[in-house]
Amino acid sequence: MENFKYENQTKIIFGKGTENDVGSLVKEYGSNVLLHYGGGSIKRTGLHARVVKSLKAAGVNIFELGGVVPNPRLSLVYEGIEIVRENKIDFILAVGGGSVIDSAKAIGIGALYPGDVWDFFTRKAKVEATIPVGVILTIPAAGSESSTSSVITKEEGWYKRAVGSPVMRPKFAIMNPELTLTLTQYQTACGIADMLSHVFERYFTNTKHVDYTDELCEATMRSIIKHALMVTNNPNDYNVRSEIMWEATMAHNGLLGVGREEDWASHAIEHELSGIYDIAHGAGLAIVFPAWMKYVYNHDKDRFVRFANKVFGVSVEVDMDKTINKGIEELENFFEKIGLKTKLKDVKIDRLRFEEIAKKATESGPIGRFVKLTEKDVLEILNLAYE
Repeated sequence: MENFKYENQTKIIFGKGTENDVGSLVKEYGSNVLLHYGGGSIKRTGLHARVVKSLKAAGVNIFELGGVVPNPRLSLVYEGIEIVRENKIDFILAVGGGSVIDSAKAIGIGALYPGDVWDFFTRKAKVEATIPVGVILTIPAAGSESSTSSVITKEEGWYKRAVGSPVMRPKFAIMNPELTLTLTQYQTACGIADMLSHVFERYFTNTKHVDYTDELCEATMRSIIKHALMVTNNPNDYNVRSEIMWEATMAHNGLLGVGREEDWASHAIEHELSGIYDIAHGAGLAIVFPAWMKYVYNHDKDRFVRFANKVFGVSVEVDMDKTINKGIEELENFFEKIGLKTKLKDVKIDRLRFEEIAKKATESGPIGRFVKLTEKDVLEILNLAYE
């Protein structure tokens, strides 16, 4: 096990009706808030009205910026930074899923930086400070509500990049599972693939003697799979929605990765895929991850046998390859059961830009730590993911 430091400052407020307390929570940090959200769904459901009522009751001045889209755009981040600076905003409230939260985080770090916020995403600058951010979560998936990271897409060149720092963890996350009952099956399924992939990136490691976090990862994966199948059959079950919401947070709050080397090559590949084609992040991961597994499993067959056995209950055969491939097949079958595709051709993505994706993913050098992948390797994985 590697040395580690773990600290998570995010206060979790979980349960029915908890969004009604947001005003008093925000008031602890300031009086001028940027209310940041996506499309019109929070207005149609009445959530926007409840949030505004609570903020006004607490004496908070509200400035609004909607319009966040999946794979959140840098241009809107720039707009948010200007609003924050011009109005002396001292708190940003993100109401939505991972895209809204990531956009809010980028605005927060950009508002206090004299240069271009994109410098953080290209590693030209290091994050030192942020306007504090709070969250009302409506889509369990990205885990951004208590993570250290943000992922933003730059329209010029369609680059999708991530940045992370402990200061970027939200101050609080309000998590009411009732708010997820209006999600479509596709939105739910994409979220499931995203949270499961967050565990994969930590589970497939070269670090030895991490038995405890291995067990935590496996239990989390089994639980996500179990409840994903349950919510597919009964989308209005509050208790199942509660489990999924908490699983998403635990998959990406850093706890499952302590003391162990993490990979993140599959996310790097998918970021370029969704940056160019604007596919939903979870949908892209459901395609990329099985292909990545097929390409790298020879590196540590014992790890993949354990995955097949402990997560999907595959019987361990003398022929390790047979066990491993059965485990990957079970993963693909699971994604198909919840309504996701596992091949690029099935989501109308052709091979025309594979070389561009591979080049962008590796432009700073090989990606991944479990197995280091070059541009050639990424191209092979994309071809495996095609059909």
